[in-house]
Amino acid sequence: MQVGFIGLGAMGKPMAKNVAKAGFLDAVWNRTQATAETLAQELQITCAREPAELAAAVEAIFTCVSADKDVLTVVEALAPGLASGKIVVDFSTVSRETARRAAAIVRDKGADFLDSPVSGGVEGARNGTLAMMVGGQGATLARIRPVLNTMASRIVHMGEVGTGQATKAVNQIMAAGINEAVTEALAFGEAQGLDMAKVIDAISSGAAGNWFLEKRGGTMLQGKFNPGFKVALHHKDLHLGKAMAGQLGLPLPLTEMALTDYQRLLEKGFGEEDISALYRLKRSG
Repeated sequence: MQVGFIGLGAMGKPMAKNVAKAGFLDAVWNRTQATAETLAQELQITCAREPAELAAAVEAIFTCVSADKDVLTVVEALAPGLASGKIVVDFSTVSRETARRAAAIVRDKGADFLDSPVSGGVEGARNGTLAMMVGGQGATLARIRPVLNTMASRIVHMGEVGTGQATKAVNQIMAAGINEAVTEALAFGEAQGLDMAKVIDAISSGAAGNWFLEKRGGTMLQGKFNPGFKVALHHKDLHLGKAMAGQLGLPLPLTEMALTDYQRLLEKGFGEEDISALYRLKRSG
């Protein structure tokens, strides 16, 4: 199966490279054309002039962009190149409603759509070890799974279109709580004058051990906050979760706390840093 990839940012570019490494990638497109041209030259593949051209040339189209409006803009742009049998898989984090609207556009052309947001950060994208939570037809997932396996170590079919995004919202809410807990606890330990490298070593294999502590604990203590996963993007994702919870009448106090803290970071100019930059606030009080 030949694939086209749209959206070559921090996550999309390494994901596309893994697809190419397995021999599936045929074409790329990016809003910043120079980015697509450079990658296409590196991988010896086609740089499409527009999304519809890419869609017409391949069997499956992967999209990885930042926001709801971007997903819908891209899907509408590639729609003229869609036809029966083609598959569009979106790896972006957007609302459940946006996933359903995108699916309707794609299916109107006789193609099919999967919402497949991912988790695992830039490291997971680079190493091909992402977790994918997929919404859509099981038969469509079965067809495209060999290609998805080049980017992910875990792929879970959640149900109909939109359930992938709903599951990602659970992930993002949980990640916010972990970030709050880890940064607060490490600031508490540092204030006591403890050897924090030893603290992380002691805790990591115990009941409080987690991916965020293991991957970000050391770097945040060094004052390094390279993405990772940007504060601005998590802030956006948490607003999606908050809106979904609002429709259910469900309070999310921990999410509200994270949103407040992230807003402070954004106002201080740290929106492009990794979410571990929350340590800046916890450490300074």
